[in-house]
Amino acid sequence: MSETDKTVEVEENPHAKVVLQAANAMTKASLKVVPAAVVLCVVLFTVLNGMPGLVGSVIGGVLAIVSALATLGMMRFCAGLDPMFVLAITLSGYIAKVLILFGALSLLRGVSVVHPMSLGITMIAGILLAAGVEFAAFRKVKIPTIIPASR
Repeated sequence: MSETDKTVEVEENPHAKVVLQAANAMTKASLKVVPAAVVLCVVLFTVLNGMPGLVGSVIGGVLAIVSALATLGMMRFCAGLDPMFVLAITLSGYIAKVLILFGALSLLRGVSVVHPMSLGITMIAGILLAAGVEFAAFRKVKIPTIIPASR
C-alpha cells in the first residue's frame, strides 16, 4: 500500500486518523524514555554482574523495546479497521507477544553467559516503563468524543 493510499484511507475513516495520531504520540514518548532506561540497566547490571549481566541486560532490553514497538505496530496496522477488529487483533497480538516472550525466556534458561536476573529485571523495567509512558502520551492526545446530552 502506497503512502497516497494510506492518506486516502485515513481521510475516509476518521477512526484511523485518531488511532494513528495516538500511535505517533505513544511511539515518540516510548522512544524517548525506554532506550535510556535500558542503557541505565545495562550499565548497572554490567557493574554488578560482569559480562553475564551485560549480555542478560542487553537481551532483556532488546526484548522490551521490540515488545513495546510491536504494540505500536499493531495500532498502526489495524488503524483503518472496524473497532471490533481492532480489539480482536490487539488481544490476539498481546497473547502472541506473551507467548513469544515466554518462548524466548525458555530458550535462554540455563545459558551460562546470560545472567537471568539481569535479563528479567531489564525486560520488566522496559516493558512497564513503556506501558506507563505510552499511557501518559495517550492521555495527552486530543481524541474527539461525543458526550450524549443528559435528560
